[in-house]
Amino acid sequence: MPELLVVGGERTAAAEGRTFEVVEPSTAEPMAEVAQAGPEDARRAVGVALGAFEQGSWPRTSARERGRVLTKASFLIRERQEELARLEARNGVKPINAARGEIDLVANVFEYWGGAANKIFGETIPIMPPGIDVTLREPVGVCALITPWNFPAVIASWKIAPALACGNTAIVKPASQTPLTALALADLLIEAGLPDGTLSVLPGPGATVAGALIADPRVSKISFTGSTEVGTKVMQEAAANITRVSLELGGKSANVVFADADLDVCIEKSVWSVFDNAGQDCCARSRTFVEAPIYDEFAERFAKRVESIAVGEPLDEATEMGPLISRGQRQTSIDYLLLGVDEGARRLTGGEIPDRPGFFMRPAVLADVHNDMQVAREEIFGPVACILSFETEAEAIQMANDSPYGLSGSVWTQNLGRGIRVAKGIRTGNISVNSSSSVHTEAPFGGYKQSGIGREMGMHAAELYTELKNIYLSEL
Repeated sequence: MPELLVVGGERTAAAEGRTFEVVEPSTAEPMAEVAQAGPEDARRAVGVALGAFEQGSWPRTSARERGRVLTKASFLIRERQEELARLEARNGVKPINAARGEIDLVANVFEYWGGAANKIFGETIPIMPPGIDVTLREPVGVCALITPWNFPAVIASWKIAPALACGNTAIVKPASQTPLTALALADLLIEAGLPDGTLSVLPGPGATVAGALIADPRVSKISFTGSTEVGTKVMQEAAANITRVSLELGGKSANVVFADADLDVCIEKSVWSVFDNAGQDCCARSRTFVEAPIYDEFAERFAKRVESIAVGEPLDEATEMGPLISRGQRQTSIDYLLLGVDEGARRLTGGEIPDRPGFFMRPAVLADVHNDMQVAREEIFGPVACILSFETEAEAIQMANDSPYGLSGSVWTQNLGRGIRVAKGIRTGNISVNSSSSVHTEAPFGGYKQSGIGREMGMHAAELYTELKNIYLSEL
């Protein structure tokens, strides 16, 4: 029996009756059969969502009660953490310990928005005429939420939770490679009390399903996470209806290491800032800039730590890095690694393909990289790290900014003043000093330049899912 679509809170087969296989990346074998949505399913879901928004109970439910539903969902997620984590590990290439942490984050996100739902409010503004001027934050309408395959449950929660907290209805289009946890989350939200018509989940091809959602004038808001190339097309297609759009796109983040950094901490954190999730992370600090006096020591120690990474089956408790999502994604990573060597970089370690089923690859390190090389400029989205050298603080900032992207980054130094200057100088949406952490449930997340538009997470996310209305009440 295939996993069915969710349309307006009800499980249903696809209109055309089609299904597709979801492949388990660690075995390269099918792990599930899923109903394949098409344009007719997208149109039906939008109609249901619009009816629920215009006439249903959810937008008219008190903010406090909406918060209770989201909070209950967070409890249900925690109760079923192990089940969800194992599903995410198998389908989403996560080592099981990482998957448990990600499901815990999903629960935290719903818990946060459960508490935030009744704290989304406007302001009172002093004006010249006699009377009162106030602003309201009102739900924007039907929201199409398009999520990627690299963090399926986490990024779905970043979009679903604030959209629902603000009183919208939502349609989730998960990546075809990883639809299983989005479907499971929908079931839990329905169990938590989400009314009929409020939420749909439509697995299927992006070109047809997402395309139909983007083109539909009844959709008021599109939230997309994915590549910059596809995000550009989303923005272009949404322009026809002036649909509100937020985009979280690619990255080529800088990891800047000064000579006074605590290398014991820095190297361990820096390794995982690239190779977590097998490098399939838009926040990956895949360009590491190292101050010249410690360059050789850093490169040697970094490569040695990378060689010790335990690559293995996602459900093995000892695994530190799982496979890539597909054979094609692995080949892209290998191609970039070979290109880097052709461009003059020095391969310190990695790139081998283990003799086992699935899409595994040993993490690779390139040294002596220059900022004008393709491997330093283009998002690889795989386990390939580039190490570059710099001489001065000003040069480090200039090199970090010499990129079309600006999503994340780190600065490593024990000099507080330098940490502040460099963090302020690098044009990126999220940056950490003496840390590789990018994401905090309570804080905004998003990019500069070609890394996107808008901010998810924290109360700033409410701005993505509300319209701002101004009301003037005259004394006359």
